[in-house]
Amino acid sequence: MKRTRFASGAALAAAAVIAILGQTGCKSMNDEEIKASIEITDVSTNWTMKEYRQWPNPKLTLVPTVTFRIHNLTGETLKYININAIFRAENSVENLGDHFKAVIRDEGIPPNDYSPYITLKSNFGVSGTTLNSFQNNPFWQIHEVRLFAQMGGSRHVPMGEWKVSRDIDFKEDTAVPTDKKEPGADKLEPEKK
Repeated sequence: MKRTRFASGAALAAAAVIAILGQTGCKSMNDEEIKASIEITDVSTNWTMKEYRQWPNPKLTLVPTVTFRIHNLTGETLKYININAIFRAENSVENLGDHFKAVIRDEGIPPNDYSPYITLKSNFGVSGTTLNSFQNNPFWQIHEVRLFAQMGGSRHVPMGEWKVSRDIDFKEDTAVPTDKKEPGADKLEPEKK
């Protein structure tokens, strides 16, 4: 019985050594290889709603958002691409928020083709009470987004930086008309002579 445990332990240790040696034998892509393999295209930015309530205390939180596609510049299908978006106010070193996402998986991007559109939103934003309250909000400044790509266990490689548009993709609810009409007021009656 002790022998079986020893054999099992030895087998596990051998498997761990093989796994470690196998990992060190795999070469991850460097910065230049990643930049030569993919490019970020069709970038658009705006602000979108994260939270909205009118009652009991009005609150509207907008977050910066980036939408883009990935262009495969290679002659082979690319899989397992992660993108990290870092959002921050212009000329600031402090991040407003970020969004990490595994954007390309099993199906991959065919050679010289494009991914579907990918949208990443900051996890933090700027709050106000209504859309109009953002006009004078000192925190609603010009923001930037930096995108980093990671492929095949590489480090995060910077792919570019874009200004976030001040366009807002959100419309507040409109008030429901409260003027009441008499039942049947819409019916036309014949003209009396």
